[in-house]
Amino acid sequence: MKVLALVPEAFGGHGGIAQYNRDLITALARSGGVESVRILPRLAAGPVGELPAKVTQADPIFARSRYVLNVFAEALWRRPDLIFSGHLYTAPLARHLAKLIGAPYVVQLHGTEVWREPSPAQRTALEKADAVLCVSRHTRAQTVKFTRAAQNRVIVVPNTVGADYRPGDREAARRKWGLRDEFVLLSVGRLDSREGYKGHDQVIDAIPELADQNRKIVYYISGDGDDRTRLETLAERRGVSDRVLFLGFTPRNELPDLYRAADVFVMPSRGEGFGIVFLEAMASGTPALGYAIGGATDPLDFGDWGRAIAADQLLAALDDMIAMPRPDSEKMFQAVRKRFGFDVFAQQVEDQLVRRFAAAA
Repeated sequence: MKVLALVPEAFGGHGGIAQYNRDLITALARSGGVESVRILPRLAAGPVGELPAKVTQADPIFARSRYVLNVFAEALWRRPDLIFSGHLYTAPLARHLAKLIGAPYVVQLHGTEVWREPSPAQRTALEKADAVLCVSRHTRAQTVKFTRAAQNRVIVVPNTVGADYRPGDREAARRKWGLRDEFVLLSVGRLDSREGYKGHDQVIDAIPELADQNRKIVYYISGDGDDRTRLETLAERRGVSDRVLFLGFTPRNELPDLYRAADVFVMPSRGEGFGIVFLEAMASGTPALGYAIGGATDPLDFGDWGRAIAADQLLAALDDMIAMPRPDSEKMFQAVRKRFGFDVFAQQVEDQLVRRFAAAA
């Protein structure tokens, strides 16, 4: 089976959507039922690095008209057996392409793009798709709510967590980040003014009361973007700028140590389709905390290790997690891997995509 993937980003991209696309494409490439995967990214990408066997990736094309022309040219030349749309925004294009060459198409949904009613073209593309993959139960529920897509074709295939996120030398990790006896709260995510729902400001607001109890509380924020100035101003206004450290963008190969160095990962987001950072933190040995809103309830369903709370419980939950002993990192890692490890994810991709469509190829 030959697969053509229309994605915003994949290899060389940043963020959860790019990571999901990389994971899914890697899983496809490992399947004996897949001959090749050709990736057509839309957005600019960083260094692509080594691609999995059977995978090739074109250069990104930002201009919409040029991208559409290139997609049709590639499809007519390669005649794929399956078209994968890695985002709702490319779903209408995938539908027209599939109709032209007579191939099935699959649409991947992540979260906030279907938290409001899709456009008529997007809705039709979802309803006509041969399968719709959703990263969480909440995303699936929203898809069913806003479309007439057959429920047996709307399938949950959650995010997976990379093998490099695992327990390690915590003391070495803390030395690396200049830590001694501080209690570290950590958030990882873009500081995008359009994504103010991530909740960094709510953690900053909680720090004065947490620090009043003579605790050496510090808050590390990994990520960058145009919302940073607002958050820095908030920390100054709340009198905690000495306790809030903006790390900027953290390279992926340094993230496992950053998670290990932290005591609690916290992201009180109101807009997560899933929230892979919760899994990364827990797999690295650090308990995670977020709101029981949207798709975050799926990765946070781990008792004391991963808590999904109501929006008015943040301060009390932080107090509780600060007071409790650090959990067994190896047990936490094994629990996360059992439910969300790559082998589990790859089997779901095999069952839901390869076995479903390879026979017709």
